[in-house]
Amino acid sequence: MKFDLYNDNLIEVCKTASYSELGDLSQQIRDFLVEKVSKTGGHLASNLGIVELSIALMRVFDSPRDKIIYDVGHQSYVHKILTGRAKGFDTLRQYKGMSGFPKCRESVHDHYETGHSSTSVSAAYGMATARDLAGDDYHVTAVIGDGSFTSGIVYEALNNIGANKTDINIILNDNGMSIAHNVGALHKYLNNIRASKKYDEAKSSVKSALSNVPVIGETLSKGIRGSKEYIKHSVLGEEGNLIESLGIKYFGPVDGYDIREMEKIIRSASEYAGPTLIHVITTKGKGYEWAEKYPRKFHGIGAFDTVTGETLSKGGVSYSKVFGDTLTNLASKDDKIVAVVAAMGTATGLLPFYEAHEERYFDVGIAEEHAVVFAAGLARAGYKPFVAIYSSFLQRAFDYIIEDVALQGLHVVFCIDRSGLVGADGETHHGAFDLSYMSMIPGMTVLAPADGNQLEEMVQFANEMDGPVAIRYPRGSSQADHLRLARFKGANTVISTGTDVRILAVGAMLDEALKAADILKEKGISAGVTNIAVVKPVDTSIGDMDTKLVVTLEDNVLSGGFGEAFTALYKDADFDILSIGLPDSFVEHGDIPSLRKECGIDAESVAEKILERLGK
Repeated sequence: MKFDLYNDNLIEVCKTASYSELGDLSQQIRDFLVEKVSKTGGHLASNLGIVELSIALMRVFDSPRDKIIYDVGHQSYVHKILTGRAKGFDTLRQYKGMSGFPKCRESVHDHYETGHSSTSVSAAYGMATARDLAGDDYHVTAVIGDGSFTSGIVYEALNNIGANKTDINIILNDNGMSIAHNVGALHKYLNNIRASKKYDEAKSSVKSALSNVPVIGETLSKGIRGSKEYIKHSVLGEEGNLIESLGIKYFGPVDGYDIREMEKIIRSASEYAGPTLIHVITTKGKGYEWAEKYPRKFHGIGAFDTVTGETLSKGGVSYSKVFGDTLTNLASKDDKIVAVVAAMGTATGLLPFYEAHEERYFDVGIAEEHAVVFAAGLARAGYKPFVAIYSSFLQRAFDYIIEDVALQGLHVVFCIDRSGLVGADGETHHGAFDLSYMSMIPGMTVLAPADGNQLEEMVQFANEMDGPVAIRYPRGSSQADHLRLARFKGANTVISTGTDVRILAVGAMLDEALKAADILKEKGISAGVTNIAVVKPVDTSIGDMDTKLVVTLEDNVLSGGFGEAFTALYKDADFDILSIGLPDSFVEHGDIPSLRKECGIDAESVAEKILERLGK
């Protein structure tokens, strides 16, 4: 049966269509996702894997009255299609277009905004508690992946939920992988459940045998709850006990592509008076050959050829690759170097390190706080940990950076990927705050490369330093428009001088500053540019400038950033100071040039602000 994804009431279709028709709908949604994401880019593999589960949830629950929260939000595309947003996929993740994550302003069916990992269970618990306080009776369901399930915040929430017997449904979408290989004891635990068919076979066999006993068989069958629990713990051992030991009823595992069976189990769980966890087994990339074969590549991908699976835009050598290759080479000469990642090893460029130095590569899973304290322990014992984490993800570990690393003066190098504006992932992923939260920490050295060459030199330089170091660099190509800078030796570089204005450009903002200087020169303004590679400590030597105006330029919020620190240090100087950075607001998704222009940190906007300040 053919459905109109743009105009049909798909929520009603989910509730009334036959299982055969829902199979047709599932295939149409997969075809639609491959077609649309191949043009816009996006998170494909995780959404292909969750089509039938999303349909089953709509079949059982009454959205938007019942609340469904998708953890991370990577897997919310199917939910968006089913809730009437198929037309938005032509602008998915594009400037002023539809977000790739749940957005409350976008639809009444989006109940909580997720972009980071592992928050859905706590948020759902809060909603369920609010429901109970208000005397309402709607259902609350959190859908969380097995990768996200490794985060400590999940167990903090489960501990509370089980203790309070809160009526809440948790769907564990278990596809056996996250962005990187799943790690740790929990992954092994889920593998054991996933692989064990003995429990279900034994349970069904006992129930069937009892039902066939004349006269009393049906009564016996209905009364074997204790027997089933005994079977569960006998066959699965500890694997059958972890969730229920927390006071949460476990259902599953269930085939994530059998809508009939999922509907049956989800209904049973929703009727249970207390917290439940439904363990659903899915396959990342389901239904599209290339995504099934290369699920990590198709986790988050740019535009691609649907036939070959190849991405259409190759781009230049990324900062992440430069970092990973540099650290791998350094580790070959220095056996004290270790790499620590939080489930993003490949994305942060460290696959070569893993292949060359597996024994010194540590992926702790989605556990940024643990990653930082673990690194502190390594440093205290004489090793040199390089901790590679996205800027917005490292925010989670802020307290531990202060208390466990900086307070002890430990030599941990934080390699902060995806700093500044990251583009299509938007508010939850922009690295807009790292200069602020790292620069405020006593003893922290903060570096910002302008290109790949400088990043390579900074990694080498940081390896020989003492105390905590942060190197922050953006997403994307490390190849810049400017000429090769002088080798980085721990200082900033004056590229040109100007009697009217000097632009101090932090890290990757150098090219925008150089372009702005060219625009100003065309208008008769003498403009110079300095490459600010060392953000903290603030370079006191750059204060000797014979100019009317000094402009600080950074892709970080102004509050707590380089401009604020520079202004505080040079408030009594003879020159005027203008600080330009990201606005005091959350920046939406879009392409980098459009976002920079909107935020006023592109070359044209910078030149315009300088002319205005000079009264020109």
